[in-house]
Amino acid sequence: MRYRYIAIEGNIGAGKTSLATRLATESGSTLMLEEFSDNPFLPKFYNDAARYAFPLELSFLSERFSQLKRELLNRDLFSPGIVADYFISKSNIFAKNNLTGDELELFQKVFQIIEPTIPQPDMLVYLYLEVENLQRNIKMRGRPYEQMISDEYLEKIQSQYMTFIKQHRKIRTLIINTNEIDFVNSEEDYQWMKKEILSSREKGVFRI
Repeated sequence: MRYRYIAIEGNIGAGKTSLATRLATESGSTLMLEEFSDNPFLPKFYNDAARYAFPLELSFLSERFSQLKRELLNRDLFSPGIVADYFISKSNIFAKNNLTGDELELFQKVFQIIEPTIPQPDMLVYLYLEVENLQRNIKMRGRPYEQMISDEYLEKIQSQYMTFIKQHRKIRTLIINTNEIDFVNSEEDYQWMKKEILSSREKGVFRI
């Protein structure tokens, strides 16, 4: 595989895990999926964001850091590549949306200690999907605690991702508009995306 570490990112319901899983399987890469299903704060957050946002974001940061450190820092040239459905900066992106005041300040102090110790992806893929289509996917996968996510919340998360990408142009980033394609059910669409993701690119931001 051309890139040793590919991170698939996107809003809630964008299809990150589906794409990462297939790319890793076909390329013989190690698949690294976010470990969120057992997080006790996640359902609580959607019921009472003000109360549970801080412990949720700290727990996610801890879990992501532990997993990324374990998988990324002990590899050599003979180790398979990695395809992940998140990267470490996701923690700060969501924290900026969900936290304010002293909690955000404290979180960012911790993040600034952790972030430099984790390698950035060789290729960051951002799956761009309009909120209407994100909501469709969220409803289809049927996680009970996600059904109350508002359009406004998804729009704010999308905006935070776009701001991050604009501010980090030294990361090789590919933004793929997936509103008119179906990479899960259409083999043609998936093969096109795979070709674009694995193509040789300079560092910078590319939109397709």
